[in-house]
Amino acid sequence: MLASRVFSLVGRRSISTSLCLRAHGHAGVVKAEDYTLPVYADRRDVPLPEVAFVRDLSAQQRALKEKEKASWSALSVDEKVELYRIKFNETYAEMNKGTNQWKTILGGVLFFLGVTGLILIWQKHFMYGPVPHTFSEEWVSAQTKRMLDMRVNPVQGITAQWDFDKNEWKK
Repeated sequence: MLASRVFSLVGRRSISTSLCLRAHGHAGVVKAEDYTLPVYADRRDVPLPEVAFVRDLSAQQRALKEKEKASWSALSVDEKVELYRIKFNETYAEMNKGTNQWKTILGGVLFFLGVTGLILIWQKHFMYGPVPHTFSEEWVSAQTKRMLDMRVNPVQGITAQWDFDKNEWKK
């Protein structure tokens, strides 16, 4: 009974999947890329890629590959370059050639720093109020004098650093 129940559920699942695929306009099963096959990559640390750059050869390229099997002294320089380009996309010199990508990155960073600066200026001008009066030099000195008169935190604090006999900070 359990086996028949499992087979009926599997059967329903396969039917519903195929109906769903047909309903969405797929004529058959959607074919995904096979990521188990090796792919071509130009990398300096891997000098020989697992597969050639050109996989589907044209008639001219196939003839050149047949000619390659004979003596290489019979090949011209252009044919040797063409054979190289079938196997590899870039040379080491082309891979090591610098790009101008750093200019784009630097421009983007400077742009966003400028926008951030404008936002900060706008906030300072329109959002924040004036600086409180308690930040003025007179207020801070009066507050410090009051703390010294009250002998606040005499062991390790501000009062411990004040010489009351000379009326100045200890050295």
